Amino acid sequence: MSKTLFERLGGRNGISMIVDDTVENHMNNSAVNARFLPFKEKPEQLAIIKNHTVDFFSAGSGGPNNYKGKDMVTAHTGMNISHAEYMHVMNDIFMALDKNNIDEDSKKDVLSILWSLKGMMISK
Repeated sequence: MSKTLFERLGGRNGISMIVDDTVENHMNNSAVNARFLPFKEKPEQLAIIKNHTVDFFSAGSGGPNNYKGKDMVTAHTGMNISHAEYMHVMNDIFMALDKNNIDEDSKKDVLSILWSLKGMMISK
């Protein structure tokens, strides 16, 4: 039996490390860091966002938990995210996947998920 994407990403702990690395990449990416740097002054709020992201991706990758946060459209409405920003965010995620030694097939599966969410986030 093949492993779920959740398992291939290292389960909840692996996804948590990927999310932490991704957020750090966002903070260092001048194309998107204006959206993320303010959270350095609000660590409690950043922890909530990270936890929601871990929950969302855990549930969406075959993990055992259900996601109870906002849907993608609701969560991103009013942010007016551009296509270019979305592509930078995807690059940041892939740098985190590489840092965490995620295999190519799993990265393709992550890309598929990210691409499916694009329309729910851009220019909302």
